[in-house]
Amino acid sequence: MFFRKKKDPVVPVPPLVPATPAAQSAGMAGVSTSSTAFLTGDQGSDQRTMAKLIAAIARVTEARDVEPLLENIVDTSIEVTQAERGFLILKGAGDELHVRVARSRGQKPAEGGVRFSTSIVKRVFSDQEPVRATVSSDTEALELGTSVFDLKLRAVMCVPLATSSESGESQHGVLYVDSKAATREFSTKDLALFNTLSQFIRIALQNNRLHLDSLEKVRLEESLDLASQIQRDLMPQMPRDVPGWDTEAWFKPAEQTTGDFLESLQLKGGRVAFALGDVTGKGLGPALIMENAKGALRSYLRMLDDPAKIVTLMNQDLAPRMDDGRFLTLFLGIFDADGHARFLNAGHTPPILCRARASKMETIPGHGPALGMSDDYEYESEEPRKLEKGDVLLAYTDGFDEARSAKDPSVLFGEEGVRQVLEAECKRGASAREI
Repeated sequence: MFFRKKKDPVVPVPPLVPATPAAQSAGMAGVSTSSTAFLTGDQGSDQRTMAKLIAAIARVTEARDVEPLLENIVDTSIEVTQAERGFLILKGAGDELHVRVARSRGQKPAEGGVRFSTSIVKRVFSDQEPVRATVSSDTEALELGTSVFDLKLRAVMCVPLATSSESGESQHGVLYVDSKAATREFSTKDLALFNTLSQFIRIALQNNRLHLDSLEKVRLEESLDLASQIQRDLMPQMPRDVPGWDTEAWFKPAEQTTGDFLESLQLKGGRVAFALGDVTGKGLGPALIMENAKGALRSYLRMLDDPAKIVTLMNQDLAPRMDDGRFLTLFLGIFDADGHARFLNAGHTPPILCRARASKMETIPGHGPALGMSDDYEYESEEPRKLEKGDVLLAYTDGFDEARSAKDPSVLFGEEGVRQVLEAECKRGASAREI
């Protein structure tokens, strides 16, 4: 076999239309449509020009931080065109012009008030075509604007440039250079070179934005991985020594972080409390609400033994701090060693109770809305239930019965699937871990 190196892709340069006769009469001109219009045919001169252009492109392309990159772009524009000043100008809301970067020769900040030929800049924004202006008299300077006259400018060039805002949205901008020196007149080849440089600057800005986006994505993924690890570490281990009860729990987030939570706490007198909750949504927001809810739950469980009072206080605490549309479903059970249990279901998926002796299935319906839906709702507990030997209680979040079949993703496990498995395992006397 053999290998052939692919040719470097050709960077397209948008076609540029020469300036209008009216603009030319005022000393303004456009640039040739050719991306090599700045070449003279003199091999030595053209090689030096290309070396300068390639070096400038390399400096701009290598920059990564936004502020140094933008300053580098303007400094490079000044150096390549041998101008005295350079500006990166953006168009804001209402078409006002905003000077994003102002630099002078020698890689220095521009001194004094930032003034420039607004008429030329506005023309480039309007036509999206490169423009140069050579001023040979005060009359021509006045025709180009009072700024050109007052600053005694003798040469101006301006090219369109697409840049990016901090939010990543595209913004229209221009690169502008000028000079007061009477000996410095920008030629059509200067404008062609300046415009070619601007094409690569556009690419550099786009690459920079993509680079920053990729870094931000990596940082976000690292943060989510850390949050996921912390969340897993905070998940309680189900107690194995609860008198009269066999317990087991399973937890797996659908994404890196989750709003589902499990909590258990051993109480006085051999009692134990279990809670299962689900905050709407996925990601860090629900995870934070979940951790707040767990902290409040543990505090109230140490002071109170009525599930209704506990959940009512949790709701009063959490609801005012939850955004509109965000809520928390919660199932809380407090179990005594003699088999009695008290439940409170606040808008959660109804847990299923399998009665071993009677071979029947019961559900624990809701006792009120999810937390966060009504700030002042007063929950009421049902009468304690007596669980006999072999009875099984299964509580789960909605992601469990929404699991998709590996053979047919359109088929969900569903509540019926949960019931079938639970009933079969309950009949054969399976342990909590086996179920």
